[in-house]
Amino acid sequence: MQSTNAHRRSPQRRKKIAGAFVAATALLLGGLYATANAASVDESSSSSASTATTSSTASTVSVSDVVDAADTFVATLDDDQQAEVLLDFTEANATAWSNLPCGSTCRVGIELSSLSDTQLTAAKAVLEAAAGTGSGTGYDQITQILAADDVLGETASGYGSGNYYLAFLGTPSDSGTWQLHFGGHHLAVNLTYADGAVEGSTPFFIGVEPTSWTDSGTTYEPLSAQRDGMLAMLESLSSTELSEAKLSESFSDVLLGPDEDGQFPSTKEGLAVSELTDAQQQLVLDAMAPWVEVADDDTAASVLSTYESELDETYISYSGSTGLDAQGDYVRIDGPGVWIEFVCQNGVVYQSQIHYHTVYRDHNTDYGGEFSF
Repeated sequence: MQSTNAHRRSPQRRKKIAGAFVAATALLLGGLYATANAASVDESSSSSASTATTSSTASTVSVSDVVDAADTFVATLDDDQQAEVLLDFTEANATAWSNLPCGSTCRVGIELSSLSDTQLTAAKAVLEAAAGTGSGTGYDQITQILAADDVLGETASGYGSGNYYLAFLGTPSDSGTWQLHFGGHHLAVNLTYADGAVEGSTPFFIGVEPTSWTDSGTTYEPLSAQRDGMLAMLESLSSTELSEAKLSESFSDVLLGPDEDGQFPSTKEGLAVSELTDAQQQLVLDAMAPWVEVADDDTAASVLSTYESELDETYISYSGSTGLDAQGDYVRIDGPGVWIEFVCQNGVVYQSQIHYHTVYRDHNTDYGGEFSF
């Protein structure tokens, strides 16, 4: 695989003002995910979490509200804690993320478990203001990933929703360039702001183990929207189209995970979306949405509109089977901007099950396009 990024272009700043404030959701700590996430899936649909990405009708907020939330959080911290949170926006800091439960050895920021209840509430408010308001995506999905880590923590050591880190790279403001940097096991959120607008919402790594669990009659499937979107896209293809989309390589993980910045393949592989019907093209766009909706609702809509305009230059591909239920099942969407990978792996803690790794990148605006790789 060549490391040349043949599709890198100069970043285009998106001037849409950021999205809507999600209500009645709590950040998950210390195994209390059942209470915090009860709103995400009700018992009438307890066989699976919501697979739709429903936008909230809550009042919209601007990037200044994200900045205000960040300032409020920082004001709750002592000097030593502020030094952990307020860091320079450098390539080294921005790329310090991982899918592993490796704590501060592989990421920067302040650990959630070190925060008081007041500080944690303020940290939660930052994520809540910055992320999308969809059911099963955005902030709701972030809380469910932390809940999954609490489930793992009941069986194995080293896991838990307190083992996640928050940092601001650069000074949060409406005028400068800075990044909201949050993550831990199976999660890396990198939202980059410039001149009061979201400049980039990637890289976004999200995975989950276990893929589903039930608590108090409610079943959680944090990545059901991603999985079901990819399944619908693949199921729409004819046998001829599937043959064209099939990759010769096998995959045990995503290609562009941590420490693989800028390593986009030099050529696109698979089936050209331009060959598909309008209905199939819409399924491709729908499949992208759950990842794009990590950002606030207005930004996500703007980015999806860009990706829609680029569909004729976008390719879809897969490896393994199309069931997305076995080790090595893999799907990719690769366009002029969008890059999304979804892969099934054997379980690490629940070894009789599979679990998911996924990554969303943008050829042009990873880290806001601030670095060259």
